[in-house]
Amino acid sequence: MQEAHDTDAPLFGDDEDTIRQRQTNIRHPLATFFHLFFRISAILVYLFCELLSNSFIVCMVTIILLLSCDFWTVKNVSGRLLVGLRWWNHVAEDGRSHWVFESRKAGSRKTASGAESQLFWLGLIVCPIFWVVFVFSTVFSFKIKWLAVVIMGLVLQWANLYGYIRCKLGGTNNMKSMATNYFGVQLFKTMKRPEEL
Repeated sequence: MQEAHDTDAPLFGDDEDTIRQRQTNIRHPLATFFHLFFRISAILVYLFCELLSNSFIVCMVTIILLLSCDFWTVKNVSGRLLVGLRWWNHVAEDGRSHWVFESRKAGSRKTASGAESQLFWLGLIVCPIFWVVFVFSTVFSFKIKWLAVVIMGLVLQWANLYGYIRCKLGGTNNMKSMATNYFGVQLFKTMKRPEEL
């Protein structure tokens, strides 16, 4: 007697399409890991530095190294791989400094996965908020020796956030046109309201 085999039944609870889909959700696991690792490590070292070491210098240097590694990784690697954005400063021959904000073309075959994009923006937006809180807590608790460290964290993290927001919005021209359109719509709404009354 022959047993009937159901070819549609998944082995071990998952079919091949589900497994393939999970594998493609995060295409750059190393870049994703380091995108979050340096950011979270710098925050954790700052929070628990008194437990880790009694030396202020060791803690400060460790935090600044982690912040520097984070800045470089996010700016040069994870932004390009995870969301297809990059920014940099170009100095022309005449000595003028030009900021360049690029994004991958929409029709490109190398599109970012949803999971990588969400992790990238989550890490990019949430971590600078921690450094803002640290700046205020340092000032209000009079821990002035930590002020340089938390300001460094704030500046480096906000620089990347600002650069990638400019890339996402398409540089200066799109930001100006978006602001103009927003204020134009608001002005139109305000002018229209008295007529409705």
